[in-house]
Amino acid sequence: MRKIIIQEFITLDGVMQAPGGPDEDTSSGFKYGGWTAPYFNDADQEGGAFMQKWMQPADLLLGRKTFEIFAAYWPKHADMWPGIMEVTKYCVSTTKVESEWKNSMFLKNVEDIKKLKDSEGSNLHVIGSGNLAQTLFKHDLVDEMRLMTFPITLGTGKRLFGEGTIAAAFAMEESLVTKNGVVFARYKRAGEVKTGTVG
Repeated sequence: MRKIIIQEFITLDGVMQAPGGPDEDTSSGFKYGGWTAPYFNDADQEGGAFMQKWMQPADLLLGRKTFEIFAAYWPKHADMWPGIMEVTKYCVSTTKVESEWKNSMFLKNVEDIKKLKDSEGSNLHVIGSGNLAQTLFKHDLVDEMRLMTFPITLGTGKRLFGEGTIAAAFAMEESLVTKNGVVFARYKRAGEVKTGTVG
């Protein structure tokens, strides 16, 4: 069985839209595209090394919009992400069925995702793909989260956790706080939410 790992850049208020650049995703009039850039430009070496470890080659599970952004960008910049051309890219879409991007495959629905998760192979990394991530949370298919939380709030934009997110407990397995305030944290699924009385 494969693990599904959600790996996202998010703000303190949970926004995940267009972290990489102004034109990445301007839907709904979003005007803060590229909000991670100032922190990476000033990032310390420790944070960069931490992120490199998380970007080791693994199969990708992507929503259609993120898949199309990646397919247009990464074949021209493959030297920046070693292994990106060799791993399998699984795109979840009800409309897209083919791509010229090497090693691309297409899934239709949650049942296809479950079959893929139950198959043999590498872990499946979900990057971007907000609608897909929310579907995975809703169906309790997320084994791990790798979140890079930036010390800003945007107040608007697509958020990682939507209305369909189920109650679930996670345990922190690894973390780092960089000098410029970015929090890298890896969380592993840890059963059900427990409640009690404080005091």
